[in-house]
Amino acid sequence: MARDVIVVGAGPVGLMTAGELRLGGADVVVHERLPAPTHQSRGASFTKRTAECFDQRGLLDRLGGTEPADSHFGGVPIDLGMLAQDHYGHRGVSQFRTERMLEDWVGELGVPVLRGREVTALRQDGDGVVVSVEGPGGPSEERAAYLVGCDGGRSTVRKLAQIGFPGTDGRRGFLTADVTGIDTRKRRIGENLPGGSMVMAMDLEDGVTRVVVHEAGTPPPRDRDALSFTDLADAWQRLTGESLHHGRCRWISCFTDTSRAAAEYRRGRVFLAGDAAHVQPPAMAQGLSVGVQDAVNLGWKLAAVVTGRAPEDLLDTYHAERHPVGEQLARNARAAIELRLTGEEMDPVREVVGELLSHQDAAEYAAGMLSNLGVRYDLAKGDHPLLGRRMPPDRTLTLLDGTRTRVAELLRTGRGLLLTTDRTTAGTARDTGHLDVVTATWTAPPDPALDTVLIRPDGYVAWTSPGTTDDLTDALHRWFGRGHRSSSRPRPQGWA
Repeated sequence: MARDVIVVGAGPVGLMTAGELRLGGADVVVHERLPAPTHQSRGASFTKRTAECFDQRGLLDRLGGTEPADSHFGGVPIDLGMLAQDHYGHRGVSQFRTERMLEDWVGELGVPVLRGREVTALRQDGDGVVVSVEGPGGPSEERAAYLVGCDGGRSTVRKLAQIGFPGTDGRRGFLTADVTGIDTRKRRIGENLPGGSMVMAMDLEDGVTRVVVHEAGTPPPRDRDALSFTDLADAWQRLTGESLHHGRCRWISCFTDTSRAAAEYRRGRVFLAGDAAHVQPPAMAQGLSVGVQDAVNLGWKLAAVVTGRAPEDLLDTYHAERHPVGEQLARNARAAIELRLTGEEMDPVREVVGELLSHQDAAEYAAGMLSNLGVRYDLAKGDHPLLGRRMPPDRTLTLLDGTRTRVAELLRTGRGLLLTTDRTTAGTARDTGHLDVVTATWTAPPDPALDTVLIRPDGYVAWTSPGTTDDLTDALHRWFGRGHRSSSRPRPQGWA
């Protein structure tokens, strides 16, 4: 039986994509090459915007305790305390912990995650995509209407779809490991050393410390399988005079300062998300974060198309909205690495950047790029400052029955949302599919005024009154289709 969507890769991005698709009513399956979940944790932080994405699906609290993460650009600190909006990210969250949380969630939604299954070939036709899979039962072929590659920086899906991956090759090598049994009272969150070297230690959970070392002049390792913890511990001791050799290494790997963005996020019926679409050095906690936001942007759109609620051209907005974010990420990562790891000759530039970031406007712009709060899509004509931006998820409202709630809680179902203080306006949207209409009053009146706001399932504002010149009916039909195109499928488990 053909599926609506096959997702390749069961990392955070693949699982988030699958969950978003299922919330939208799509029949989705995840294929993962590895036979079992890995305890490796490349990502250990995520941005404020990604925390909001988790929160709007009721997932943030499932992760348990986290630490607030400060911000910097290329090692030059940004004082987030002087900004009106909270830009603090979350750190100390191992990628394994995030993946485990997301796999539990998609399991509750009824999404099968099939492990030990490697996609080796694909072909497209007018009706869908056929993939060849090597699995425990031998080779097989599976068909779906669409395919989403979330299979990492060396993406097989990207290569099979023949999508270009322009950018810069890595010139610097980094060693990273998760270590127990070491004392890091002199914990260094990205300490720069003379000559362009860098060391970092960050506490994860259960006494595990993430350690990263870059020794200036060290090229990217040629064989990551040949790495040993001794290599990292020796480099740490050369740079700091401290020994980590007594530590117990749970996982070791390497990375480079390669920075690339796919030329296309969509080719026909094949999509890319996460590291399959963009890779960069993990110096700014951006990779996992931007990938999760790719998933949240794509999932509801693809579900709307496969369930017949929206025309296929809605899918073109995925590349239009997310590709510029990936290109900016690649550019910023290159700039930040050069600023941080070039030797003392870069000091005058660091001083100038530091002076610029001491000004609130410059700090807000830079923090917005790094927290992803600065992302704005071209969604409608108008002058309201929220148009094209995410609706602040902590904005509170009082419902007609007197209940107080947050915007994030109203987005838990993965449906669109029309919030209005006017019951007449509410009636306009009653025939629109996959949209929750809520009449309420703002706990604190927004400034500027906001009587009605149309919010997409990913949290972004597509229409406001006042402040938008486009017609509300046109906006409803563009993003949510018409009532007669609503899906007749039953809601999946986990829908409110």
